[in-house]
Amino acid sequence: MPRALKVWPLLTGSIRYEKTISTRNCGHGEFIDAPILAYLIETSHGRILYDVGCDYRKVADPALRATYFDPMRPQVEPPKMQEGQRIPSYLAQLGLTASDIDLVFIGHLHFDHAGGLCDLPGCDVHIQGDELAAARTGLDGAVFADELANADQWRIKTGEYAVAPGVQTIASPGHTAGHMSLFIELPRHGPVILCGDAADLSENLVEEIAPGFCWQDNEALALASIRKLKALARTEDAQLWPNHDIDFFRGLPGFPAWRD
Repeated sequence: MPRALKVWPLLTGSIRYEKTISTRNCGHGEFIDAPILAYLIETSHGRILYDVGCDYRKVADPALRATYFDPMRPQVEPPKMQEGQRIPSYLAQLGLTASDIDLVFIGHLHFDHAGGLCDLPGCDVHIQGDELAAARTGLDGAVFADELANADQWRIKTGEYAVAPGVQTIASPGHTAGHMSLFIELPRHGPVILCGDAADLSENLVEEIAPGFCWQDNEALALASIRKLKALARTEDAQLWPNHDIDFFRGLPGFPAWRD
């Protein structure tokens, strides 16, 4: 089976929020510090980014930060992000630029996953049609309308497909309408599944707890996606990588190290 070559976990910032945002009906009054992650994947057919973090300008500029993030308080605090955590900064450390990215695969359109697209002009962006349609309704407060401004230039996809040799998309809706996870076959360590926000925490997977926010309140769909990811992991002997779990993240290779 064709395999990807390497995957770099990229810490693009962090965010503190009430745990119930990650674990539905659990964790009220308990606040957690969560990593905001993106992943750079090298394949024999080019380089892929899965998610891109926040729009740094909205975090760094006090007026923009107040406009975009103050309405989320007190349940969610504004993200923390340094200049060196922008995607181009990570690429530069590897001798790369945005032009070296062949495809940006956005798992879903929340601000901490899609905002950084502004730092990657001209890149080929893939998004699910159901995800974009739901985001454009304006009913999801974690989607910022200005971050959809270039959506007409994106590649609108339907269903599951191979992104590159050894990299396969996985439909995992529930948290959002068109949420997608990613299956990566690696040469030394075997397969990993980037859960995205289908499973923020290991707890979502182990205890089968839906994310706190489910599109149109469809908890059953979110749970079905968690079970689908777990079943795939068993079948393929794959590791499940939750997306906002600080303890799990600390066990991943620290940049510029990678998993292969």
